[in-house]
Amino acid sequence: MGSCVSKGKGDDDSIHNVEFSGGNVHLITTKESWDEKLAEAGRDGKIVVANFSATWCGPCKIVAPFFIELSEKHPSIMFLLVDVDELSDFSSSWDIKATPTFFFLKNGQQIGKLVGANKPELQKKITSIIDSVPASPQRS
Repeated sequence: MGSCVSKGKGDDDSIHNVEFSGGNVHLITTKESWDEKLAEAGRDGKIVVANFSATWCGPCKIVAPFFIELSEKHPSIMFLLVDVDELSDFSSSWDIKATPTFFFLKNGQQIGKLVGANKPELQKKITSIIDSVPASPQRS
């Protein structure tokens, strides 16, 4: 499905055995788990960043540790990982043309998209989304 898109310098396709999920990244393996996580994010008022990725994709392997790092830095955001090969029909419904593709969702609706393993742009989009969302009141 699709092709790999690389935007960074120093990409190394020899990286093997990269962890794609970890930190606060939730691996989505079924449409049902996707629906559950989106519902949870909606209840908690969280923005969702969904990484549509592939294990064979070099740029996906390069950006995966950074995605995990971002998930640990930003617990107010829900980070999801979808393997386009494992969930090919579901990924097709999102019109994935290249991997990685990142979708930014609020209340289940797309508010942004980034195609490619562009770490600075991914960081910039996340920062901009955090800055645009008012702080949620603390629950007692």
